[in-house]
Amino acid sequence: MNDMTAPRAEFTHMKDGTGEDWQIIAKSFGDFSKGLSDRIMTHLRLLEGDFGGFKIDRFQHCLQTATLAHRDGKDDEYVVCALLHDIGDTLGTFNHADVAAVLLEPFVSDANHWMVKHHAIFQGYYFFHYLGMDRDMRENFKDHPHYRQTLEFVSKYDSPAFDPEGEILPLDYFEPMLRKVFAEPRKSLYKEAMTEQE
Repeated sequence: MNDMTAPRAEFTHMKDGTGEDWQIIAKSFGDFSKGLSDRIMTHLRLLEGDFGGFKIDRFQHCLQTATLAHRDGKDDEYVVCALLHDIGDTLGTFNHADVAAVLLEPFVSDANHWMVKHHAIFQGYYFFHYLGMDRDMRENFKDHPHYRQTLEFVSKYDSPAFDPEGEILPLDYFEPMLRKVFAEPRKSLYKEAMTEQE
């Protein structure tokens, strides 16, 4: 992953960094960013074998959610959001939707980002009441411009995607879509600097 012989900055405190130091770091950042899609797919595969009490594992659930969205004619960006909506399950045990949304935010529309970030609240309609929670929590967002899209995502693609007999396209099928979406950020703190480096 890291080339120990590659040039490295000289400073031990950021206040002492020089332009030359930061050019070395910027080049390293650029090289590392090219592997983002590979790292995302590796992380998504960590969900394989994790059933969490469901009929299919979390990896299959992500693939099936993406398959349903794709078969329904959704565009590549939406399908990639469907594929990655639960990628946060491994590290964000108590806020998985937020983890996925943060990962996707630089690369997707505001509507798709909001959909992923809030999908856990919307799917709560189906089970929150069994856990002593308010199943209608999603109604707090009924006037939000992305409410309908998120409701559709949860009801048509996310919630029915626990079917061992349902179609599940392999990750390889979605890889070109994922690479396209993550090719270049739309918004990022570093976008201007990245443009200057090109």
